[in-house]
Amino acid sequence: MADEVILLDFWPSPFGMRARIALAEKGIEYEYKEENLSDKSPLLLKMNPVKKQIPVLIHNGKPVCESLIIVRYIDEVWKHKSPLLPSDAYQRAHAMFWADYVDKKIYSLARLVWLSSGEEHEAAKNELIGCFKLLEGELGDKTYFGDDTFGIVDVALIPFYSWFYLFEQCGNMNIEAECPKLVAWGKSAWKRKVCPRFFLTSTSSMTCSWTSKRRFWPSEALEECCLDREMLASDAMK
Repeated sequence: MADEVILLDFWPSPFGMRARIALAEKGIEYEYKEENLSDKSPLLLKMNPVKKQIPVLIHNGKPVCESLIIVRYIDEVWKHKSPLLPSDAYQRAHAMFWADYVDKKIYSLARLVWLSSGEEHEAAKNELIGCFKLLEGELGDKTYFGDDTFGIVDVALIPFYSWFYLFEQCGNMNIEAECPKLVAWGKSAWKRKVCPRFFLTSTSSMTCSWTSKRRFWPSEALEECCLDREMLASDAMK
């Protein structure tokens, strides 16, 4: 009997993208259900009654919540292809530490950069760059955070790569100048077949207007918020 796999998600969510990338890396077929977060479905409320958030992976009727938990679950259940976590216990713990670091730091700091002003804005911007530098130090000269293997730390961070240009515009900073190896990692990871199909959906169908209040509205095309328009166009034509 074939597995029934359903993903409850919201297309721009970097957390949902993690689940989609992990499923694609494993070659798992699944049913995608888009959620309206202003009017959450009965299925979402039933499957995640505690936090009522996406993403939720439903595997044979059983829910798995939280993006990194979902990625780890996918890796443990479908072991036949593309391991996302090391087999060695220490290396696995090390990878989970950095994936958790990305999870706890990047989105919250980016949100502060978008929405704050004055000293708070400068502090958030500097802390965000500091986080990227720490991640660059962990990456070192490796192709991926898992050496030659695209793994859970890469899965955790790559959704935010498509927002680097937005971070730069909101924070008046140059991420590539500060963290050239991290940006090179992003460009390399972006070339993986599983990545552009998700990010082209999310990053080319929404633009953000940045007002004096630092509020963003979805509109027609997010080309303005992509790190590299020419790269997106090239990937779209492949």
